[in-house]
Amino acid sequence: MAAVEMNAGSPSATEKLRRRLTSGRMTAALVLLPPALILFTLFVIYPLAGSGVYAFYDWNGYGAPTDFAGFENFERMAGHSVFQQSVMNSLKVIAVSLVVQLPLALLLALLIYRRTPENTVFRLVFFLPYILAEIAAGLIWSFIMDGNYGVVADLTRALGIDPYFITSDRSWAFTAVMVVIVWKYFGFHMMIYIAALQGVPKDMIEAARIEGASRLEVVHHVQVPMIRPAIIVSVFFSVIGALQVFDVVIPLTNGGPSNSSHTIVTYLYTFGLARLKIGYGSAVGVTLFIAAVAVAVFYQRLFMRKPA
Repeated sequence: MAAVEMNAGSPSATEKLRRRLTSGRMTAALVLLPPALILFTLFVIYPLAGSGVYAFYDWNGYGAPTDFAGFENFERMAGHSVFQQSVMNSLKVIAVSLVVQLPLALLLALLIYRRTPENTVFRLVFFLPYILAEIAAGLIWSFIMDGNYGVVADLTRALGIDPYFITSDRSWAFTAVMVVIVWKYFGFHMMIYIAALQGVPKDMIEAARIEGASRLEVVHHVQVPMIRPAIIVSVFFSVIGALQVFDVVIPLTNGGPSNSSHTIVTYLYTFGLARLKIGYGSAVGVTLFIAAVAVAVFYQRLFMRKPA
Protein backbone atom coordinates (compact mmCIF):
# COMPACT_ATOMS: atom_id res chain seq x y z
CA MET A 1 0.00 0.00 0.00
CA ALA A 2 2.88 2.34 0.90
CA ALA A 3 4.59 1.54 -2.40
CA VAL A 4 1.42 2.39 -4.30
CA GLU A 5 1.12 5.72 -2.47
CA MET A 6 4.80 6.53 -3.18
CA ASN A 7 4.38 5.77 -6.89
CA ALA A 8 1.26 7.89 -7.00
CA GLY A 9 3.12 10.83 -5.46
CA SER A 10 6.17 10.60 -7.76
CA PRO A 11 6.08 12.53 -11.07
CA SER A 12 5.54 10.53 -14.22
CA ALA A 13 7.98 10.39 -17.12
CA THR A 14 5.80 12.80 -19.10
CA GLU A 15 5.80 15.27 -16.23
CA LYS A 16 9.61 15.04 -15.90
CA LEU A 17 10.04 15.69 -19.63
CA ARG A 18 7.68 18.67 -19.43
CA ARG A 19 9.64 20.14 -16.54
CA ARG A 20 12.93 19.73 -18.41
CA LEU A 21 11.52 21.36 -21.54
CA THR A 22 10.24 24.32 -19.54
CA SER A 23 13.49 24.72 -17.58
CA GLY A 24 16.02 27.37 -18.60
CA ARG A 25 18.81 24.89 -19.34
CA MET A 26 16.78 22.85 -21.78
CA THR A 27 15.55 25.98 -23.53
CA ALA A 28 19.12 27.27 -23.90
CA ALA A 29 20.25 23.90 -25.26
CA LEU A 30 17.44 23.75 -27.81
CA VAL A 31 18.20 27.31 -28.98
CA LEU A 32 22.02 27.20 -29.02
CA LEU A 33 22.83 23.58 -29.86
CA PRO A 34 21.40 23.34 -33.42
CA PRO A 35 23.42 26.31 -34.82
CA ALA A 36 26.58 24.94 -33.20
CA LEU A 37 25.97 21.47 -34.63
CA ILE A 38 25.30 22.92 -38.08
CA LEU A 39 28.51 24.97 -38.04
CA PHE A 40 30.54 22.06 -36.66
CA THR A 41 29.17 19.76 -39.35
CA LEU A 42 29.77 22.22 -42.19
CA PHE A 43 33.27 23.31 -41.21
CA VAL A 44 34.67 20.23 -39.45
CA ILE A 45 32.82 16.98 -40.18
CA TYR A 46 32.12 17.65 -43.87
CA PRO A 47 35.71 18.71 -44.75
CA LEU A 48 37.11 15.73 -42.85
CA ALA A 49 34.81 13.35 -44.68
CA GLY A 50 35.67 15.03 -48.00
CA SER A 51 39.41 14.68 -47.37
CA GLY A 52 38.93 11.02 -46.56
CA VAL A 53 37.27 10.52 -49.95
CA TYR A 54 39.63 12.73 -52.01
CA ALA A 55 42.68 10.93 -50.58
CA PHE A 56 41.85 7.95 -52.81
CA TYR A 57 41.66 10.00 -56.03
CA ASP A 58 44.18 11.67 -58.32
CA TRP A 59 42.36 14.99 -58.25
CA ASN A 60 43.47 18.57 -58.99
CA GLY A 61 40.56 20.28 -57.26
CA TYR A 62 38.53 21.11 -60.39
CA GLY A 63 35.29 19.31 -61.10
CA ALA A 64 34.26 16.07 -59.49
CA PRO A 65 37.00 13.54 -58.66
CA THR A 66 36.81 10.66 -61.13
CA ASP A 67 40.34 9.23 -61.41
CA PHE A 68 40.33 6.65 -58.62
CA ALA A 69 43.88 5.94 -57.41
CA GLY A 70 43.27 3.65 -54.45
CA PHE A 71 46.19 3.73 -52.00
CA GLU A 72 48.60 5.15 -54.57
CA ASN A 73 48.74 8.55 -52.88
CA PHE A 74 49.58 6.97 -49.53
CA GLU A 75 52.26 4.76 -51.09
CA ARG A 76 53.87 7.70 -52.90
CA MET A 77 53.77 9.74 -49.70
CA ALA A 78 55.41 7.00 -47.62
CA GLY A 79 58.20 6.60 -50.17
CA HIS A 80 58.89 10.31 -50.64
CA SER A 81 62.16 11.34 -49.00
CA VAL A 82 60.91 14.89 -48.36
CA PHE A 83 57.90 13.55 -46.47
CA GLN A 84 60.19 11.37 -44.38
CA GLN A 85 62.31 14.43 -43.62
CA SER A 86 59.16 16.37 -42.73
CA VAL A 87 58.12 13.69 -40.25
CA MET A 88 61.58 13.76 -38.69
CA ASN A 89 61.44 17.55 -38.43
CA SER A 90 58.05 17.40 -36.69
CA LEU A 91 59.47 14.85 -34.24
CA LYS A 92 62.40 17.20 -33.62
CA VAL A 93 59.96 20.00 -32.79
CA ILE A 94 58.21 17.71 -30.30
CA ALA A 95 61.54 16.77 -28.70
CA VAL A 96 62.75 20.38 -28.44
CA SER A 97 59.39 21.45 -27.04
CA LEU A 98 59.51 18.81 -24.32
CA VAL A 99 63.21 19.11 -23.48
CA VAL A 100 63.81 22.87 -23.88
CA GLN A 101 60.58 24.86 -24.19
CA LEU A 102 58.55 23.39 -21.31
CA PRO A 103 61.41 23.28 -18.75
CA LEU A 104 62.26 26.90 -19.64
CA ALA A 105 58.61 27.89 -19.19
CA LEU A 106 58.45 26.10 -15.82
CA LEU A 107 61.68 27.69 -14.62
CA LEU A 108 60.48 31.19 -15.46
CA ALA A 109 57.07 30.47 -13.92
CA LEU A 110 58.73 29.45 -10.64
CA LEU A 111 60.70 32.69 -10.66
CA ILE A 112 57.84 35.11 -11.36
CA TYR A 113 54.61 33.44 -10.21
CA ARG A 114 54.27 35.61 -7.10
CA ARG A 115 51.94 38.59 -7.40
CA THR A 116 54.25 41.62 -7.47
CA PRO A 117 54.41 44.62 -9.82
CA GLU A 118 57.84 43.56 -11.07
CA ASN A 119 56.69 40.04 -11.87
CA THR A 120 53.68 41.44 -13.73
CA VAL A 121 56.04 43.31 -16.05
CA PHE A 122 58.16 40.19 -16.62
CA ARG A 123 55.06 38.12 -17.40
CA LEU A 124 53.97 40.65 -19.99
CA VAL A 125 57.41 40.70 -21.62
CA PHE A 126 57.66 36.91 -21.79
CA PHE A 127 54.08 36.51 -22.99
CA LEU A 128 54.37 39.08 -25.81
CA PRO A 129 55.87 36.63 -28.36
CA TYR A 130 52.82 34.40 -28.03
CA ILE A 131 50.49 37.34 -28.71
CA LEU A 132 52.41 38.14 -31.89
CA ALA A 133 50.95 36.51 -35.01
CA GLU A 134 52.90 33.53 -36.32
CA ILE A 135 53.38 35.07 -39.76
CA ALA A 136 54.69 38.29 -38.21
CA ALA A 137 57.05 36.34 -35.95
CA GLY A 138 58.43 34.40 -38.91
CA LEU A 139 58.95 37.59 -40.92
CA ILE A 140 60.66 39.37 -38.02
CA TRP A 141 63.07 36.51 -37.47
CA SER A 142 63.75 36.17 -41.19
CA PHE A 143 64.96 39.79 -41.14
CA ILE A 144 66.98 39.19 -37.97
CA MET A 145 68.74 36.18 -39.49
CA ASP A 146 69.32 37.74 -42.90
CA GLY A 147 73.00 37.90 -43.78
CA ASN A 148 72.73 41.22 -45.63
CA TYR A 149 70.92 43.57 -43.27
CA GLY A 150 69.83 41.70 -40.13
CA VAL A 151 71.37 41.24 -36.69
CA VAL A 152 73.43 38.36 -38.07
CA ALA A 153 74.78 40.70 -40.75
CA ASP A 154 75.84 43.21 -38.09
CA LEU A 155 77.64 40.48 -36.15
CA THR A 156 79.48 39.16 -39.20
CA ARG A 157 80.56 42.68 -40.17
CA ALA A 158 81.72 43.37 -36.61
CA LEU A 159 83.78 40.18 -36.65
CA GLY A 160 85.11 40.90 -40.12
CA ILE A 161 83.85 37.68 -41.71
CA ASP A 162 81.79 37.00 -44.82
CA PRO A 163 77.97 37.35 -44.63
CA TYR A 164 76.28 34.24 -43.32
CA PHE A 165 72.70 33.22 -44.16
CA ILE A 166 71.41 30.87 -41.47
CA THR A 167 68.14 30.05 -43.18
CA SER A 168 70.00 29.12 -46.39
CA ASP A 169 72.23 26.58 -44.66
CA ARG A 170 70.81 23.04 -44.72
CA SER A 171 72.61 22.24 -41.48
CA TRP A 172 71.14 25.17 -39.52
CA ALA A 173 67.90 26.19 -41.23
CA PHE A 174 65.61 23.96 -39.21
CA THR A 175 67.54 24.71 -36.02
CA ALA A 176 66.64 28.36 -36.64
CA VAL A 177 62.99 27.33 -37.05
CA MET A 178 63.04 25.48 -33.71
CA VAL A 179 64.62 28.48 -31.96
CA VAL A 180 61.77 30.67 -33.18
CA ILE A 181 59.18 28.09 -32.12
CA VAL A 182 60.62 27.95 -28.59
CA TRP A 183 60.72 31.75 -28.41
CA LYS A 184 57.19 32.05 -29.75
CA TYR A 185 55.35 29.57 -27.52
CA PHE A 186 57.20 29.25 -24.21
CA GLY A 187 55.24 32.20 -22.81
CA PHE A 188 51.95 30.36 -23.32
CA HIS A 189 53.12 27.39 -21.25
CA MET A 190 54.68 29.72 -18.69
CA MET A 191 51.27 31.33 -18.06
CA ILE A 192 49.68 27.89 -17.59
CA TYR A 193 52.28 27.07 -14.94
CA ILE A 194 51.93 30.46 -13.25
CA ALA A 195 48.18 30.00 -12.92
CA ALA A 196 48.73 26.53 -11.43
CA LEU A 197 51.47 27.68 -9.04
CA GLN A 198 49.26 30.45 -7.70
CA GLY A 199 46.75 27.78 -6.75
CA VAL A 200 49.21 25.83 -4.59
CA PRO A 201 48.22 26.29 -0.91
CA LYS A 202 50.70 28.59 0.82
CA ASP A 203 50.43 26.67 4.09
CA MET A 204 51.90 23.57 2.42
CA ILE A 205 54.92 25.57 1.27
CA GLU A 206 55.33 27.16 4.69
CA ALA A 207 55.05 23.75 6.39
CA ALA A 208 57.78 22.35 4.14
CA ARG A 209 60.06 25.30 4.94
CA ILE A 210 59.43 24.93 8.67
CA GLU A 211 60.46 21.28 8.34
CA GLY A 212 63.77 22.49 6.93
CA ALA A 213 63.19 21.93 3.20
CA SER A 214 65.37 23.99 0.87
CA ARG A 215 64.00 26.04 -2.02
CA LEU A 216 64.76 23.26 -4.52
CA GLU A 217 63.21 20.65 -2.24
CA VAL A 218 60.02 22.70 -1.96
CA VAL A 219 59.87 22.94 -5.75
CA HIS A 220 60.58 19.24 -6.27
CA HIS A 221 58.41 17.77 -3.52
CA VAL A 222 55.58 20.29 -3.15
CA GLN A 223 55.07 22.68 -6.05
CA VAL A 224 55.80 20.47 -9.06
CA PRO A 225 53.66 17.54 -7.78
CA MET A 226 50.81 19.95 -7.01
CA ILE A 227 50.79 21.37 -10.55
CA ARG A 228 51.05 17.97 -12.24
CA PRO A 229 47.64 18.35 -13.99
CA ALA A 230 48.80 21.65 -15.53
CA ILE A 231 52.03 20.02 -16.71
CA ILE A 232 50.08 17.16 -18.29
CA VAL A 233 47.84 19.59 -20.19
CA SER A 234 50.85 21.69 -21.23
CA VAL A 235 52.67 18.66 -22.64
CA PHE A 236 49.56 17.68 -24.57
CA PHE A 237 49.23 21.16 -26.10
CA SER A 238 52.93 21.12 -26.95
CA VAL A 239 52.83 17.77 -28.78
CA ILE A 240 49.66 18.51 -30.74
CA GLY A 241 50.91 22.00 -31.56
CA ALA A 242 54.21 20.60 -32.83
CA LEU A 243 52.34 18.40 -35.28
CA GLN A 244 50.55 21.49 -36.64
CA VAL A 245 53.52 23.87 -37.11
CA PHE A 246 53.03 25.84 -40.32
CA ASP A 247 52.78 29.62 -40.01
CA VAL A 248 56.27 30.11 -38.59
CA VAL A 249 58.04 27.99 -41.20
CA ILE A 250 56.56 29.53 -44.36
CA PRO A 251 57.80 33.12 -43.88
CA LEU A 252 61.06 32.02 -42.28
CA THR A 253 62.39 29.34 -44.67
CA ASN A 254 59.42 28.33 -46.86
CA GLY A 255 60.55 24.75 -46.33
CA GLY A 256 64.00 25.37 -47.76
CA PRO A 257 66.80 25.13 -48.50
CA SER A 258 66.21 22.11 -50.74
CA ASN A 259 63.04 21.12 -48.81
CA SER A 260 65.11 20.46 -45.67
CA SER A 261 62.98 22.42 -43.19
CA HIS A 262 59.47 21.22 -44.00
CA THR A 263 57.12 20.05 -41.30
CA ILE A 264 54.21 17.74 -42.08
CA VAL A 265 51.79 20.63 -42.57
CA THR A 266 54.13 22.71 -44.75
CA TYR A 267 54.79 19.57 -46.78
CA LEU A 268 51.04 19.13 -47.24
CA TYR A 269 50.72 22.72 -48.41
CA THR A 270 53.76 22.70 -50.73
CA PHE A 271 53.34 19.31 -52.37
CA GLY A 272 49.55 19.15 -52.19
CA LEU A 273 47.62 22.41 -52.27
CA ALA A 274 50.24 24.65 -53.94
CA ARG A 275 50.74 22.15 -56.78
CA LEU A 276 47.00 21.48 -57.16
CA LYS A 277 47.42 17.86 -56.13
CA ILE A 278 44.41 17.92 -53.85
CA GLY A 279 44.11 14.15 -53.68
CA TYR A 280 47.73 13.79 -52.61
CA GLY A 281 47.40 16.62 -50.10
CA SER A 282 44.26 14.99 -48.71
CA ALA A 283 46.20 11.76 -48.19
CA VAL A 284 48.81 13.67 -46.19
CA GLY A 285 46.06 15.41 -44.23
CA VAL A 286 44.31 12.14 -43.43
CA THR A 287 47.61 10.65 -42.25
CA LEU A 288 48.26 13.66 -40.01
CA PHE A 289 44.71 13.53 -38.64
CA ILE A 290 45.03 9.85 -37.76
CA ALA A 291 48.40 10.48 -36.09
CA ALA A 292 47.01 13.39 -34.05
CA VAL A 293 43.96 11.39 -32.95
CA ALA A 294 46.16 8.42 -32.01
CA VAL A 295 48.44 10.66 -29.94
CA ALA A 296 45.45 12.30 -28.24
CA VAL A 297 43.77 9.00 -27.37
CA PHE A 298 46.99 7.36 -26.19
CA TYR A 299 47.99 10.39 -24.11
CA GLN A 300 44.55 10.70 -22.53
CA ARG A 301 44.46 7.03 -21.58
CA LEU A 302 48.01 7.13 -20.21
CA PHE A 303 48.10 10.45 -18.33
CA MET A 304 44.61 12.00 -18.12
CA ARG A 305 42.71 9.03 -16.76
CA LYS A 306 40.97 9.79 -13.47
CA PRO A 307 42.32 7.78 -10.54
CA ALA A 308 40.07 4.94 -9.45
